[in-house]
Amino acid sequence: MNIFIILKFLGLIITAYLLGSIPFGLILTSRFTSIDIRKNGSRNIGATNVKRLAGKKLGIITLAADMLKGAIPVYFGCALSNATGNYDATWGQIGLSMVAFFAFLGHLYPVYMKFKGGGKGVATAAGCFFVLSPMASFTALLIFILFVCCFNRVSVGSLAATAVLPPAVWKFSGSLIITEFAVIIGILIYYRHRENIKRLLAGSEPVM
Repeated sequence: MNIFIILKFLGLIITAYLLGSIPFGLILTSRFTSIDIRKNGSRNIGATNVKRLAGKKLGIITLAADMLKGAIPVYFGCALSNATGNYDATWGQIGLSMVAFFAFLGHLYPVYMKFKGGGKGVATAAGCFFVLSPMASFTALLIFILFVCCFNRVSVGSLAATAVLPPAVWKFSGSLIITEFAVIIGILIYYRHRENIKRLLAGSEPVM
């Protein structure tokens, strides 16, 4: 990559972080309800807590918005890589992974909320990987649906889908770089779900 392509990717990385930082769940519930989701339910700004506190409609909109803020910058990263012939090159994959990572990081540690109170990152990560590796994402989605249906808990589905994502990415993309990125994302998602894991082990995790 030449210096101009690097600068474009840096600009896209910054944009991805700023977009990822937008707390759609908080914005929607503040606009259409009197509920402060930061102080109610699981106190999480993600779609699951929005659905529980503000209803299915706002929950679905939040889910879609959180996925799009991962998918959109990665899509433009792919377009940039394709335009420069670097999509399959090592640096192109590193650039795409960095764009996706900072969109994801923005959701976890949003600058607009002083780096606190972010979500758990599942929806934003899903948006990223639906662009990076569609078949791997579809596989993870099937696992998510299966486990949610079996256990009636979104956290179980999220953790199961996160666990299957890296091997699925490797199988369908063959990219070591993107697979390693999926592992890093998975570790962070599990870390953000540490309280859910404790409740699951204690048998006190709420159902859907």
